Amino acid sequence: MGRVNAECDSCMCEDHVLHGMVSLADGAPAAEATVYMQSETLKLLTESDSNGGFRIPGVCPDGKNILKIKKARYATVTVPIPESTKKSSIIHVRLKRADKPYIVKNPVDKVRRIGQSVILCCKAVGNPAPAQYLWYHNGTLLDSSVYKYNSKLVLRNLNIDQAGEYFCKASNDAGSVKSQAAKLSVIASDEASCNPRPESYFIRLPHDCFQNATNSFYYDVGKCPANTCTGKMDQGLQCKDRAIYCCGVSKMEIREISCSGYTLPTKVAVECGCSMCTEIKMTVRGRATAADNGEPIRFGHIYLGNNRISMTGYKGTFSVHIPADTERLVLTFVDRLQKFVNTTKVLPFNKKGGAVFHEIKLLRKKAPVTLESSETNTIPLGDMEGDDPIAELEIPPNTFYRQNGELYTGKVKASVTFLDPRNISTATAAQSDLNYINEEGDMLPLHTYGMFSMDFTDETATESLNAGKVRVHLDSAQVRIPEHLQQMKLWSLNPETGLWEEEGDLKPDQSTRRKREERIFLVGNMEIRERRLFNLDVPESRRCYVKVRAYRSERFLPSEQLEGAVISLINMEPASGYSSNPRAWGRFDSAVTGPNGACLPAFCDEQRPDAYSAYILASLGGEELEAVPSSPRLSPNAVGVPQPYLNKLNYRRTDHMDPRIKKTAFSITVARPSPGTAGESNGPIYANENLRECEQAHYSAAHFRFYRVERDRYDYNTVPFNENDPMSWTEDYQAWWPNPMEYRACYMKVKINGPQEVNIRSRNMGGTHPYTVGKLYGIRDVRTIRDMEQPNLSTACLEFKCSGMLYDQDRVDRTLVRIIPQGQCYRESVNSMLQEYLVNHLPLAVNNESGEYTMLAPLDPLGHNYGIYTVTDQNPSIAKEIALGRCFDGTSDGTSRVMKSNVGIALTFNCVEREVVQQSLFQSLQNSPRQRERTRIRRQQRDICNRQAKMRRVTQHRSSPRVQCTPTD
Repeated sequence: MGRVNAECDSCMCEDHVLHGMVSLADGAPAAEATVYMQSETLKLLTESDSNGGFRIPGVCPDGKNILKIKKARYATVTVPIPESTKKSSIIHVRLKRADKPYIVKNPVDKVRRIGQSVILCCKAVGNPAPAQYLWYHNGTLLDSSVYKYNSKLVLRNLNIDQAGEYFCKASNDAGSVKSQAAKLSVIASDEASCNPRPESYFIRLPHDCFQNATNSFYYDVGKCPANTCTGKMDQGLQCKDRAIYCCGVSKMEIREISCSGYTLPTKVAVECGCSMCTEIKMTVRGRATAADNGEPIRFGHIYLGNNRISMTGYKGTFSVHIPADTERLVLTFVDRLQKFVNTTKVLPFNKKGGAVFHEIKLLRKKAPVTLESSETNTIPLGDMEGDDPIAELEIPPNTFYRQNGELYTGKVKASVTFLDPRNISTATAAQSDLNYINEEGDMLPLHTYGMFSMDFTDETATESLNAGKVRVHLDSAQVRIPEHLQQMKLWSLNPETGLWEEEGDLKPDQSTRRKREERIFLVGNMEIRERRLFNLDVPESRRCYVKVRAYRSERFLPSEQLEGAVISLINMEPASGYSSNPRAWGRFDSAVTGPNGACLPAFCDEQRPDAYSAYILASLGGEELEAVPSSPRLSPNAVGVPQPYLNKLNYRRTDHMDPRIKKTAFSITVARPSPGTAGESNGPIYANENLRECEQAHYSAAHFRFYRVERDRYDYNTVPFNENDPMSWTEDYQAWWPNPMEYRACYMKVKINGPQEVNIRSRNMGGTHPYTVGKLYGIRDVRTIRDMEQPNLSTACLEFKCSGMLYDQDRVDRTLVRIIPQGQCYRESVNSMLQEYLVNHLPLAVNNESGEYTMLAPLDPLGHNYGIYTVTDQNPSIAKEIALGRCFDGTSDGTSRVMKSNVGIALTFNCVEREVVQQSLFQSLQNSPRQRERTRIRRQQRDICNRQAKMRRVTQHRSSPRVQCTPTD
């Protein structure tokens, strides 16, 4: 058909004309799209006009000629010219936004022996689909001609030199992205993949169990780190091993610990081995509320990508199960009533399993204003009192389009909501995690100058409208860092990836706007179509990392570190005296503490130590943790940072100047460590290139600290278990938590009539299971909380081990629970409904001691009418927090941080006031365990021993030998 052109690379048909129409995804015309003929080299033919149309004479409609249509920020479309015998033909092309690649499957850590083979896999999505994958070993590109890889890398006959970190880099026309690095460990064929010797792990003993040998209340029970090990190999190569093996406890021994008047059994890890990893679940829970007044987002939709996966409840609470292999959790919260801005969050979670609690803050939408579509309209961005707007939107005439691409005429309802960084209270409502992917495929941070969400509808607010060219005018006077003026860009949020993508540059334009003084504005253009959230941001390269740990108490012991605590850092603009705005924040980051704390990114400056500052706060299960005080005396040992570096960092808790302010955050100047300066090379601030050093820092290295403010409360498990690390669970009949996939917490509410606060203990033993009957599961101690309005009344919520299946899921055990208040107490009453339940569900425990209460714990999750509170969750800490909140509140579905003393009671004791000289053992040990008069302690030991001997005769066989109670020194 036709004749060959002069270049001899395509045919020409002079009597044929091709007419084309190029439109965007929403049907709007795609102007300035370039049209190429595909040949050995692309040949530019024409460009689409303002209506998206183009005309090409002389091309042959033979079905063989191929056109390529390109437009900036849109994926290239390849289309053949259809066969036709007519003198003209028509094609329609619809462009879709180009998306950089996004990693959906990262390579995973693996352990292999010398001579074995391994496969590492990586998968990315994008528009167009990634056309190239590259693999790197320890940062060095692997030769594709040697390794013959694509998205999968196969390594055969492994040797030691091939151990290390591997990652892939996926690329398409829009850009590149790098995967997370996977660690490949290669060990000798006869080498043990787990260290058989357990590490030290200290547990705290009960208050009446001081150990003279170690001069402490602590005992080393050992632990085996849950590192990946070899195990049994799969047949064939798999991207992810069918069975994952971890180091764990392979042998335990029971030890008897001598306490005051009794012995305490504990199981100690004596040998580690390789076995299948404990199966875990990963969950995020939280509460979605308004950023301005805490109004709950009721029955809102939660999306993972384009899929709706959950909803918020009446109080804004939510729970989301995290799919396996998730590296980056991106959730979008949508208010069905559209009172709030759709909010996309990147939520950190605990990859070792369990639940993490997040507070989600949503911005309330601005009330809509009415615009005339045929006129130029301006909308200010930023409404800080006494200050100018940060920027303005300029919407030209005839800019609005319907969803089918038709031009809209008439009045427009416009709601533009701006998140102003000059208002620090808005920091928690920031969208996503303010990251982008650069040209090399690395994820890097942004520094924001404001985010804005736009909603345009017709006059009746029934149809959503798009907008073509919209101009943004950024007031350069609001940008106080000179180099940021040259780097400022306009970005839009990809809600599926949670990453910001570049829309265009902002260029200086000197003008006079709205009769104000002449000033320079940075001007940029954007189109408002499928994306409605935009950002005025600058890529920021001056980065450091801040090391933070969270603890159970002010003792700050390594064994009492909290995992699953959410640490948040608000990056502030450079300090006063530096060329920036001291009132504004620039970035908000969060991280979840693991077994070695958390490292949070923060802006820092090498030239000026006081350039950038940050506020840091922490929470666990929605409860704020307390920071170490900075006044009246600053203690480097308590803060965790030595002098003089601590003074250089200018550590200040929020109540430093005003004791009425909450104590739950602190501020620092993020002073980048000076190379070669003693005292600054070991934390808590690490240079950007030393992230690995920060993550692996030893406990003794400098770090900042948060701790949990608790009343007297103590937990002891015969089989040690770290509730913040589900991987530390051990298969054992005496395990307090029998199922690592589901944790059930049980509490009962105990009331004390008496003038003193009292320590109450629950002693939990096997009751009906043949393997555990008479054996100790654990002990719980708690101190009652005095009622502020009734001086002779105090109450406590006391945990006990729930009845149910043991770890083998073979048969249930009714836990034998003894409730023992310390002091001269007698049982006054038992909840009538609880007593009736126990009578109707035999066997019934014997209660011969008036100063105690013994029961076989109920199998059913009763409720507040019985004084029993039961909650099941994938995370033991969350289960306990929820159950404790209900117990404090005295309801089955509410929660409270304040004890309500007269509702939902299970047991009531009357405790008479004791003379001062007759202190309980708990009190004397708490005050000074080594300095009390020996005669008084011996007398109390004898009393305790006699009472326990009586209880043994009640709960054990009558033939048990009589215990001789002889006080010891």
